[in-house]
Amino acid sequence: MTSATITRADHSAAADGRAERKQVPRSAHAEWRTPKRRGNPVAILEKQAKTRVPDLVPIRYARMATGPFPFYRGAPAIMAADLAAGPRTDLVVQLCGDAHLSNFGLFASPERQLVFDVNDFDETLPGPFEWDVKRLAASVVVATRANGGTDTEAQAAALAGVRGYREAMRRLAELDAMTVWYERTDAQMVEDLMHTVQFRKGAAKMIADARARTSAQALHKLTEPGPDGMPRIRNRDPFVVETTDAEKTGIDVAYLDYRRTIAEERRPLLHRYRLVDSARKVVGVGSVGTRCYILLLEDLYTGSPLFLQAKQAEASILAPYLKPSRYRHQGHRVVYGQRLMQATSDIFLGWASALEKRHYYVRQLRDMKGSVVLEEMPVPVLTAYAELCGATLARAHARSGDRVAIAAYLGGGDVFDNAIAEFALAYADQTLADHQTMLDAIESGRIKAAPKAY
Repeated sequence: MTSATITRADHSAAADGRAERKQVPRSAHAEWRTPKRRGNPVAILEKQAKTRVPDLVPIRYARMATGPFPFYRGAPAIMAADLAAGPRTDLVVQLCGDAHLSNFGLFASPERQLVFDVNDFDETLPGPFEWDVKRLAASVVVATRANGGTDTEAQAAALAGVRGYREAMRRLAELDAMTVWYERTDAQMVEDLMHTVQFRKGAAKMIADARARTSAQALHKLTEPGPDGMPRIRNRDPFVVETTDAEKTGIDVAYLDYRRTIAEERRPLLHRYRLVDSARKVVGVGSVGTRCYILLLEDLYTGSPLFLQAKQAEASILAPYLKPSRYRHQGHRVVYGQRLMQATSDIFLGWASALEKRHYYVRQLRDMKGSVVLEEMPVPVLTAYAELCGATLARAHARSGDRVAIAAYLGGGDVFDNAIAEFALAYADQTLADHQTMLDAIESGRIKAAPKAY
């Protein structure tokens, strides 16, 4: 392809992006008014609960009840319905689907280097790029308020996040596809940013903790000697519960199914391990109640541990509002989205079916994973972190969407930034109201929350 051809393609994409402004003005994204016919947010949570482990649902509600940000984390289905009722562009990317601040973090690349990226893809699906940006920006406002920030500071933090996205997308639009594909953010860049805003201890701790979170470390934390003296996963009801005989049989079948889905050249590596134990585990906030299992494997010769996590994959919360996924298997959908959006992904990513014909995706449980503790972040640090997350999200979107068209739509000014920040403030108010609605439902007995959030 000649440079002239590339230039014509760039001009065409940029023209498409600018034309999209006429269909959906950038200022239109600022609007959020509670629709008159908006359903009760608790009803959405109750609908999700119908497919989950009944005994665990009260833990989910208890965790969400602890504050507006935990509620926001656990309620992406509520926001999905709200976003679908608003303006949307035709600028489609592979969406994370739940791009809030806590769904970014550190993990190990296949080369064993720490990288920073989006790290949750349960809801991934192709859709309008701005849905992820709005989800991220509103989370910034909710988190800033929770950390004692004023509305002025919260809006500034949201602006930083959106600006980070816009500026990164415009920079990426000028690069060739291969350069964009290989771009990544490493731990040193994260540490440098934290140092710049005087959060040295927080940055150092996050990185040190991530490097320590390996299967060897998990062996000491999660296991105890079994009757035969060999390590077995420790029962810690309700967090970690021993699997039943029926579950063990299903896991054996699912494991064999899973081994056929990882990259072909990596199967010999997995064949050097054997599955020795499993347990059901409670994870996250919004995910509580979905089936999740941890699998303990050991090296056939050395006995060294490898922990995998098999997590239930249901249809994306975005599915009712977007085109159906090309993948019938929901675990395959998640794995595809993760591989496409991340600069580098877990070598053990795969999917499986079993255990009452439910869908699962599989990944390493502890692979040098680390994340910031948002509650400990001073507002200036949170603002800088929001900008980093915005830029990271842009890089993830640029891998699947038309980065030139999106950059042209965003423009060089701050019209889009201001609109999304205004939306974020208004939607954070909605989150407060929805959180109170949930607390009222707990108080009235409509839904049952566990006595503590565990």
